[in-house]
Amino acid sequence: MRTFVHLLLLVCAIAVAVGAFGPLIGTIGARDVRFQDLREGFGSGLTLDQIGAQSVSFQTSLTVVIVGVAVAVLIAALFGSRMIGWLGVVVGLVALGVLTWRLDEQFDHQLRSDYRDLLTGSWGLYLVGGGLVIALLSLLVPRERQERSNTVS
Repeated sequence: MRTFVHLLLLVCAIAVAVGAFGPLIGTIGARDVRFQDLREGFGSGLTLDQIGAQSVSFQTSLTVVIVGVAVAVLIAALFGSRMIGWLGVVVGLVALGVLTWRLDEQFDHQLRSDYRDLLTGSWGLYLVGGGLVIALLSLLVPRERQERSNTVS
């Protein structure tokens, strides 16, 4: 990979890792969302504030996935592995997509009517999403061409 791609991926990995501990939407952070909520959907009686106030263990929260994505992008930046970089970016985008789908499924009306208030101060979402998009664009940069030596023997 090119040197600036390594540097961009390093910055993206740091941004995604820091964003994993910030608010994603309203008061909901990645540490408040359980894997079970992503798999089965949020409970019918819950509000967004109640989801944001859940006490979820670190091992069963969305934070583990996002930090894992940041580690994968960091490994891609340090060792130049495009495959690991792609894997990390795709898993991160899928995780954000599933979270969006599950939130839209349960809180469609509230999200559409109060989106300005819910996205104000969502720096975690901006760091994770922005880091993943920039990492995706960085991975699309073509590799350096190998110089062939034309030696005549």
